[in-house]
Amino acid sequence: MNSTLKVITAFLLTLVVAVGCKPDEPLPIDDPDEPVVLDGCVDLGLPSGTLWAVRNLGAETPEDRGDYYAWGETVTKDLYDWKSYKYCIYDKEQYLLTKYCTDSSLGFNDFVDDKTVLELADDAVTANWGEDWRMPTREDWEELLQNTTWSWITQNGVEGGLLKGENGNSLFLPATGFCLDNGPICTGLGIYWSSTLQTSSQVSAWSFHFDYEECHVCGTYERSRGQCVRAVRVCQ
Repeated sequence: MNSTLKVITAFLLTLVVAVGCKPDEPLPIDDPDEPVVLDGCVDLGLPSGTLWAVRNLGAETPEDRGDYYAWGETVTKDLYDWKSYKYCIYDKEQYLLTKYCTDSSLGFNDFVDDKTVLELADDAVTANWGEDWRMPTREDWEELLQNTTWSWITQNGVEGGLLKGENGNSLFLPATGFCLDNGPICTGLGIYWSSTLQTSSQVSAWSFHFDYEECHVCGTYERSRGQCVRAVRVCQ
């Protein structure tokens, strides 16, 4: 290959790298000790084949906390409470739901839509990273928990949970806490949204919860509070 052709080839490769990824698209980790597949996912050998993003929504590295979102909202904000929550109205001295409601006693003017999983328009991951990504469902979190071993570790100075698959690959989730009113609290906990409504309470959604002792899928977290989000790759 002559020198002129080498220069042209190098220039074209630079263009491909520059335009081939969206600004907010997760990128692979360069560390050879942290095996990942293409497009910022890690393959944990799960039965469904689901691939998990290597960092939180809004984060730049696996250790970054990223952004907080209320359940069903696709943008961050300064205040996380029922007054500011997108899908409720204050009426008759109580907050009543206007979407994702299966119980008329909790819906505004007896509203019911029987929706129990976030639509893509209300999925923070899809809204920010595109249609190749979505929030995990309750079932996704349960599959992850059942098919990996969990441990509390410190990675690059950040405490969190490590889930290791049978294939040797692993996923780090930093302890993030959650936002209540105008600031994060309980930052020694890891609490991540799923896209699945808690149908027994309606005002809550299922989440993945962990601390230094244990981890589980929990349905007690109110939709109005801010929590972090980890994405999964849509299987084609």
